[in-house]
Amino acid sequence: MRDTLVSTEVIRDAVQLACRAPSLHNSQPWRWVYHGDTVDLFLDQDRVLYGTDPTGRESLLSCGAVLDHFRVAMCAAGWTVIIERFPNPNNRHHLASVGFRAVEFVTEGDRLLAEAISRRRTDRLPFAAPPDWDLIEPQLHSAVNFDTVRLDTIADELRPELARASELTASLRLYDSSYHAEMAWWTHRSETADGIPQSSLVSASESERVDIARDFPVADNAERRAEVGSDHSKIMVLSTFDSEPRSMLHCGEMLSALLLEATRLGLATCTLTHITELPKSRAVITSLTGRSTMTPQVLVRVGLAGDATQPPPTPRRPVDDVLEIRLGED
Repeated sequence: MRDTLVSTEVIRDAVQLACRAPSLHNSQPWRWVYHGDTVDLFLDQDRVLYGTDPTGRESLLSCGAVLDHFRVAMCAAGWTVIIERFPNPNNRHHLASVGFRAVEFVTEGDRLLAEAISRRRTDRLPFAAPPDWDLIEPQLHSAVNFDTVRLDTIADELRPELARASELTASLRLYDSSYHAEMAWWTHRSETADGIPQSSLVSASESERVDIARDFPVADNAERRAEVGSDHSKIMVLSTFDSEPRSMLHCGEMLSALLLEATRLGLATCTLTHITELPKSRAVITSLTGRSTMTPQVLVRVGLAGDATQPPPTPRRPVDDVLEIRLGED
């Protein structure tokens, strides 16, 4: 299936673009190896945030997102990918092996999705309601095309219950020292290649205008997007039948597909996992989606930024820190 080699430059560029994928606290828990005709994706266990993510579930979601970003980047470069997930039963951190086949034509849609990677942000500010939602929602649903993952939109009238679940999560985490230590570590760093910079956080007044959000330390920022008022986003939920590693990787891939399609359509997004980290708040989401046999894994706020204000891009590790090239290996 892997009929030709791809140049190292193409691989480097695609990995660098793919690593714009979102991850928990911008921890970037991935590692890539290019050898022969294959690119391998590994979980970087040293970057799993066990205080927030004790089972490693969210690190796998992050790696699924970066895997799909890589697929999109390679497609725009003229290559289709052949993905073998969990190829080594003796190494559960070896998440995927990716081979390549040249394509005859790169579509405009392929290019637009790849361009969306650089434009996407985790935007924690309030959103205006997305326009023409009855037309946009089916397009977002069509992007989530794995049978193992389901996408739902929380009805507007149920939003107060979801907001209470968000508050419940914060309450249950009030005395969780390991959680708060991780939060402080990843949000109080400057001039680093990872973590969440102050410019990507919200002020106290901005936070009050968003009813469903993780409680981050507040930033000393000037008031932004005041014309939007309170948040009027739509809340979408990705759920799986179980929380096994393969399902988490699939779910992360579909998270990437959802975020990039929304970005392509000109919408702003904010990925939310805090409500799915604890059983009590996760149970509330299950009741709101009506999918009693499925487990909610990640939520996404989708809306309109409302003006030209958007957070700056968060930092990323240099590509040489995450990509190893082994020349001459089969």
